[in-house]
Amino acid sequence: MAIMITDDCINCGACEPECPNNAIYEGGVEWKISDGAGVSGDYELGDGTIIDVHEAQTPVSDEYYYIVPDKCTECVGFHEEPQCAAVCPVDCCVPDPDHEEDQEVLLARKARLHV
Repeated sequence: MAIMITDDCINCGACEPECPNNAIYEGGVEWKISDGAGVSGDYELGDGTIIDVHEAQTPVSDEYYYIVPDKCTECVGFHEEPQCAAVCPVDCCVPDPDHEEDQEVLLARKARLHV
């Protein structure tokens, strides 16, 4: 399961530098698969869409920090727990019920992002 940031976010930014996948962005900022990742070429997103890794994507939120589900590994393979949730002062980094994934899927994503 990916992590999501709820609308309780106070925009403090504590979570962003903690993410080993560069999956966290400030509200309104476009994201790219290639940000902080060692991938090149095309990349298939979870919904089957194929994008160029360097192509800017529409922000998930314009109002507060957000996590790109296709880049989130819940810190599996890096840390014992999601670091965004560990540092969030208002506990707004929570499991995303729309993106339930097991450890095998999260490890495979980590391998794809960090070739």
